[in-house]
Amino acid sequence: MVTREYGIAKPRQVASGPPPAGPHKAKENRDFKSMKGENQEKVISMTKPVTEAAVTVLFSTAAATFPASLAIADLGCSSGPNTLFAMFEIISIVIDLCKATKHELPEFQVFLNDLPGNDFNTIFRSFLPRFQEKLSEQMKRKYGASATMPCFLSGVPGSFYGRLFARESLRLIYSSYSLHWLSRVPRGLEGNKGNIYMARSSPPRVLRAYYEQFQRDFSTFLECRGQELVVGGRMVLTLIGRRSDDFSSDGCCYTWELLAITLNEMVTEGLIEEEKLHSFNIPQYTPLSKEVRREVQKQGSFTIDCLEVFEVDWGVFNTDFDPNVVSEDGAYNMARCIRAVAEPLLVDCFGEEIIDEIFKRFRAKLTDHMSKEKTTVVNIVISLKKIT
Repeated sequence: MVTREYGIAKPRQVASGPPPAGPHKAKENRDFKSMKGENQEKVISMTKPVTEAAVTVLFSTAAATFPASLAIADLGCSSGPNTLFAMFEIISIVIDLCKATKHELPEFQVFLNDLPGNDFNTIFRSFLPRFQEKLSEQMKRKYGASATMPCFLSGVPGSFYGRLFARESLRLIYSSYSLHWLSRVPRGLEGNKGNIYMARSSPPRVLRAYYEQFQRDFSTFLECRGQELVVGGRMVLTLIGRRSDDFSSDGCCYTWELLAITLNEMVTEGLIEEEKLHSFNIPQYTPLSKEVRREVQKQGSFTIDCLEVFEVDWGVFNTDFDPNVVSEDGAYNMARCIRAVAEPLLVDCFGEEIIDEIFKRFRAKLTDHMSKEKTTVVNIVISLKKIT
């Protein structure tokens, strides 16, 4: 297992409005408005060597029988200026491979998946033209002024916790920053009062409920993708995880604890109803790498080509940590990221009028915390091969 740590730049994309709320609906049309900006692009770039290796092996094993078309799916694509970034990177890898091996380029069939509330119209109306323009420019540089490359994109609305594609219709599946979102809030969280996620004070049954929901969801995901990929097909997944069994040591968990502290203070001040806070929980699970590995091995459709863990520091813009310089901007960065994913859930539970006040207080707590220590987020990237 490889461990890496990176500084991460401030996102350039800001949420334009709250998407619909609900389970896996924390993900629904959330865009990761911030995280699908420069943060998400940075993570995709960090994991490019893993993606490149998967595509290279896929291409080499196909040899002379490599198909005339290559079907690729991006699961949890969201909608934003960087939605098509990963697909551009993958197609570029194939172009370079074909150029180096003098192999004829396949036609590309790209499927973009997210929940039905995702803004697919904006993807195709606003972002697809630039994507096509960049591909055209690359083809002309590699193959000459008259070179063209057929690339067909389709939107596929639906939950990836169910079947999305015909049996054995895909050769490559990609997903980034989506699979740590659960299909629903786990059952059995009644004893988690005062918390909104797994926390230091959460009873063991709450931690178990989150883990068991992850097991069900990830196993279902693997089962569905195992049916949709051809034998020998590849899948590259990146999700937020954690390093330790101790949830309190996880940066992502601590961030949710800070939000819970904010909400509890507002309950004390009479700004939020206590009953509503007790009913509010985040539908997310950040697994250990060994938990991801265990589910893959248990499900049985895939072998693991590569499993890496790396850290992203959301609070700094380079690898030098100076709390006097970065804590304010880092808190702004992280608060925007959290707001982008949590706002629809908070609006659904507490109403829209209170949201600005929640995040004003939350950002102040983040600033204080990040002035004292780094806030890193653990990422897991795994490359899988379909075997049965």
